[in-house]
Amino acid sequence: MKVIFIKDVKGQGKKNEIKEVKDGYGQNFLIKNGYALPANQNNINSLNKTIIEDKKQEDLLILEMQKIKQEIEKKEFIFKVSTGKQDMMFGTISTKQIKQELSNNGYKIEKTQIILDHPITSLGIHNIKIELHKEVIATIKINVKK
Repeated sequence: MKVIFIKDVKGQGKKNEIKEVKDGYGQNFLIKNGYALPANQNNINSLNKTIIEDKKQEDLLILEMQKIKQEIEKKEFIFKVSTGKQDMMFGTISTKQIKQELSNNGYKIEKTQIILDHPITSLGIHNIKIELHKEVIATIKINVKK
């Protein structure tokens, strides 16, 4: 029996995927619990429309993220820190602090989107990557001053 998965099922299939499964498993588990639909012509046509619509939405999202990337890369974010002897910083600049500074400037970025290659423990300008979308990665400048 062929089914169209409408939800991800671990080890079986992903959303919008058409797969051949055993009849009993398809009828009694996948379809009954709302994980899949039978792969008839109406459902396949509906799936194709859904895929096209999802693709359009994804393309619009990517365009929006690219605009944000261009805007955010032009700015420099300044962090004032206290220092000790020989201008050594106390602690580091965390992703939480970076997220807060970005939100203060009007950007809604999650901590998980901020990619720190190494801890920020020194004064000066640092380049930080932000994954706005899986296909759009921005590099922002962070200036750490005392």
